[in-house]
Amino acid sequence: MSRVAKNPIAVPSGVQIDIKGQQVNVKGTKGSLDFNLHPLVAINESDNVLTFEAKGNSKQANAISGTTRAVIYNMVVGVSEGYQRKLNLVGVGYRAVAKGKTLVLTVGFSHPVEMDMPEGITVETPTQTEIVLSGIDKQKIGQIAANIRAVRPPEPYKGKGILYANEVIIRKESKKK
Repeated sequence: MSRVAKNPIAVPSGVQIDIKGQQVNVKGTKGSLDFNLHPLVAINESDNVLTFEAKGNSKQANAISGTTRAVIYNMVVGVSEGYQRKLNLVGVGYRAVAKGKTLVLTVGFSHPVEMDMPEGITVETPTQTEIVLSGIDKQKIGQIAANIRAVRPPEPYKGKGILYANEVIIRKESKKK
């Protein structure tokens, strides 16, 4: 059995988990998320503890059970605490402005780049060079953060671009005469 799937998930108070066949619904104070279980995975709930088990002894069932456990755990944390992702803009004149559900980036192009946020994701700009994404779906926040970073990825010579808050850019030495 997968090592990840062996770890049970303790469900915190305020989180409800409904398992109906292959459908798992997780509800909490911040919202609700749904997930369809793979047919090779069995989930058991007893005394606010979730355990996962692979149906069969195949390598795929083993891998899917660990992945399912990780996804359900991220859902439980998301509906109870939520997730946040921070990005920084580095460069002269680079700035970001949040206008409702739209993020406007000025990052050295001839035009500002406007990005609409999907449902369930909120964007804030505490300063002109910081972007904070928050929501309950970890995968969706990570994807939106990657899409924002892809507008102007950091370059290794001057370090300019859009970076994750914890990202370190290894600088290259410029060409010498």
